[in-house]
Amino acid sequence: MTYYVKRDVPFELNEINLKNISDNELIQISNELGIGLNLTEMRLVQNYFSKKGRNPTDVELQTIGQTWSEHCYHKTFKGEITTVEGKISSLFKTYVAKVTKELNPSWCISVFEDNAGIIEFDKNFAIAAKVETHNHPSAIEPFGGAATGTGGVIRDILAVWADPIACTDVLCFGPLDYDYDKLPLGTKHPKYVYRGVISGIGAYGNNMGIPTVNGAINFDESYVGNVVVYCGCVGILPKNKFVKNTRAGDIALLVGGETGRDGIHGVTFASAELTKESEE
Repeated sequence: MTYYVKRDVPFELNEINLKNISDNELIQISNELGIGLNLTEMRLVQNYFSKKGRNPTDVELQTIGQTWSEHCYHKTFKGEITTVEGKISSLFKTYVAKVTKELNPSWCISVFEDNAGIIEFDKNFAIAAKVETHNHPSAIEPFGGAATGTGGVIRDILAVWADPIACTDVLCFGPLDYDYDKLPLGTKHPKYVYRGVISGIGAYGNNMGIPTVNGAINFDESYVGNVVVYCGCVGILPKNKFVKNTRAGDIALLVGGETGRDGIHGVTFASAELTKESEE
């Protein structure tokens, strides 16, 4: 059966046939396109386009894949977690956001709604802060994964009109003297990951001229197959510089170089389970 039908347009665009296909075929399409959607999500997509009376294009599926990715949608934080004390519906809403909402501090200018959080610094200025993890990419390609993690938080500070002034990071690795014979299949040695991550953070931050002013590092066997690369950046901006007034019809400009191979499927990769085949 042919799943991909090329559209007759001046650029490459494929229609993906989701009609009357099996669960195995849905997962096959998700894997082939690299969109990181599980069976439940693929069924939802299938049902949606069935009601629309048409098949999706590959561009639409790629858009859904990145929008529903762990990196963008934070499914773990927003999902239902079962603990010994019962079920928690959304760690984010129950703990992180709930406390902030209840306290409702007057010095919080913008929280949980933009690229970075913004708090009051003094009468005229505000501080912007952003942290995020880049664990999966760093486990596969330590230098690039850590470098783009640092770059991502710097970008998010700039995205709220702030000037980046400092970086921070928290890093967790397996023991540097870990026995090679005990490494899980497909896992890189902690010493290799450690050197790559440190170099990646330094290369990006130093070239931007932004100092790393604090952080932490931890070594434990639990991180052998699951490195933690937690990057952060802080910026400063005049209070009157933070303006959000986008309207329908506004023109968006994409500025910069072309997306490299490390940027394709970067967010959908965060939804994938790391295995010995992940690097491929």
